[in-house]
Amino acid sequence: MKVLDLTLPTPAENLACDEALLEAAEAGQGGEVLRFWESPGHFVVAGYANKLATEVNIPACTARGIPILRRCSGGGTVVQGPGCLSYALILRIEDGFTRTISSANQGIMERNRAAVEAALQTPPATVHVRGHTDLALGDLKFSGNSQRRRRHFLLFHGTLLLNFDLALVAELLRMPTQQPDYRACRTHGQFITNLNLSNEKLKAALCAAWGVSEQTKEIPESEIRKLVAEKYSRDEWNLKF
Repeated sequence: MKVLDLTLPTPAENLACDEALLEAAEAGQGGEVLRFWESPGHFVVAGYANKLATEVNIPACTARGIPILRRCSGGGTVVQGPGCLSYALILRIEDGFTRTISSANQGIMERNRAAVEAALQTPPATVHVRGHTDLALGDLKFSGNSQRRRRHFLLFHGTLLLNFDLALVAELLRMPTQQPDYRACRTHGQFITNLNLSNEKLKAALCAAWGVSEQTKEIPESEIRKLVAEKYSRDEWNLKF
C-alpha cells in the first residue's frame, strides 16, 4: 500500500480527490492507498443522504461564511477544518474482511482502533469501536467514518479530532436525527472529544497498521477537476436534500 499525504486547496477538491482515487483504482489506473489531509479552513460536509435542514444550522454557517458540501459516502454530517485529521483508505475487495460492508467496517475499525491506541501509548481497551463506525475514548467520540463500495475496490474514509474547535460543532450542527445508542441523546459538547495527539504521530501509527510500503504524490488530476466542476462545486449536489 502507498501513502498519499496531500491536502488540496479547497474542500471541494479534497472531497473529489477521495472519490477520484476510488474511481481510478476501479478503472485499473491505481491501487490501494492511504491518504491523509487536513483542511486549512472550516467547512461542513453532509453524508450522501443527509437532509441539510434537519442536520445543519444553515443560518450559522451562512453568517460565518462556512461552506456546506456533501460527500459521496453515507454516515452523518460533520465539521472539518484545522485540528481535524482526515484520512481515506482505498482497499481492494476480495475474500477476507473487505468482502462485505459489515466485515469491512469491523476489520477496518479494529485496525484503526489499535493504531490509535498505539499512538496514544495507552493500556489496551482504552480506545473503543462504538456504534458501527465510530471510535471513542470511553464513551466520548473522536472519529466518525463511512464507506463507499464499487465492484473491485472500496473507499473507507473518516475524520479524527486531534485539537479541533469542538464548540464550533455545536454551533454549526443540529442534533443528528439518527444517533447510535451509546450517544444517549447527549449534546455535541457532551459527546465529542479531542485526542490531543500530534497528527504526525497518528499518521505514523496508521501507516504502520496498514503496512504502508512507499509514498506517492500521484493523483488523478483530470478526474478531480471533473468531479469538482460537475459535483462538489454545484448546489445541485451539495444542497440536493
